[in-house]
Amino acid sequence: MLGGKTVILGVTGSIAAYRAADVAGQLVRHGAEVHVIMTRAAREFISPLTMESISGNPVRTEMFAGHSGAMVHLDLARSGDVVVVAPATANVIGKVAGGVADDLLTTLVLAFAGPVLLCPAMNPAMYANPIVQRNIRELQELGYRFCGPEAGRVACGDEGRGRLAPPESIVERVIGLTKGVDDLRGVRVMVTAGATREPLDPVRYLTNRSSGRMGYAVARAARDRGADVVLVSGPTSLPDPDGLTLVPVETASEMFEAVRHRLPESDILVMAAAVADYRPAEVARKKIKKQDGRLTVELEPTADILAYAGRHKKPGRVMVGFAAETGDPVEYAMEKARKKGADLMVGNDVTRPGAGFDVETNLVVFVFPDGRCIRLPQMDKYEVAWRVLDEVLTIRGGVAGA
Repeated sequence: MLGGKTVILGVTGSIAAYRAADVAGQLVRHGAEVHVIMTRAAREFISPLTMESISGNPVRTEMFAGHSGAMVHLDLARSGDVVVVAPATANVIGKVAGGVADDLLTTLVLAFAGPVLLCPAMNPAMYANPIVQRNIRELQELGYRFCGPEAGRVACGDEGRGRLAPPESIVERVIGLTKGVDDLRGVRVMVTAGATREPLDPVRYLTNRSSGRMGYAVARAARDRGADVVLVSGPTSLPDPDGLTLVPVETASEMFEAVRHRLPESDILVMAAAVADYRPAEVARKKIKKQDGRLTVELEPTADILAYAGRHKKPGRVMVGFAAETGDPVEYAMEKARKKGADLMVGNDVTRPGAGFDVETNLVVFVFPDGRCIRLPQMDKYEVAWRVLDEVLTIRGGVAGA
């Protein structure tokens, strides 16, 4: 996914510097040419030899040493497709925000005309400091991108927001930035994701095996293409994506209300959630005890969120549905698209390897209400999400009022 791309990876003086090795390794595995710049403080935490071994390229540490007076920062700035600083300390964020260029990394960042991704990592109190937050806001207004930080326990033992984002999240953002599009800027996208839980008693519930990975990938891809994203999510074990609005729900009823409330302001709706079709007609107030014989549970249908959205489509809105089947999904997806007013159905056979639940890849077919089908090869779910949004933009181009 990064074949032919050159990534400049800046590493600064944080205890999280050791995780830069994982970032570099994943970038290389995705096909990127990786050039690493390390600050003097970064070399106190991780060896340049480590980063050189992983990247396969010499690590740059000084502006002039060993380069015969060549303008290293300008050469790298011209060759790179994206600059990533991971980890980015409060110090380097402040320097960039203030236009300070006193070492190779900060000089490169100021000379670089392409996208810059800063991945903060620091003590939570430092991250919450108003000066740091001001610097981040000012850089965001100037077009700099940020990934993380996450909340949790940091190396010093404090709890709070300051942990470096997971390497796979950083790499995914790099992939999005290297695609070089911002074609959803100003577009409002609502995505549903994950399974719903329908309570049977205070202890038990009915649900399904959806992990939410596909819906979360669509939300992140839309964010990376510049959209204003609302993610309505059932319970998942996935980390909360940054840079978008997360609306957590649990039941199909709660998801319906969340979608209904935000539908009027949405330009694109991607319904990737695995919403329960039925729920217990009665929820026991106390735990149902095991007893001899069978237990009969009466079920009633839940609200059909996709059909409701289809009935209330405004001119120019594009609606995408998902159909997870145990067999070729084309026929059912075609019927579902026509019946519920979807502009595109994304179908998959969950019994096929690489297309089931809780895996990183998917194997899908795009089904349109006019009878067209496009079968995609197996690919990463983020790449599938990108292709879904490509189709959405094509549909928007042909929809009156879009």
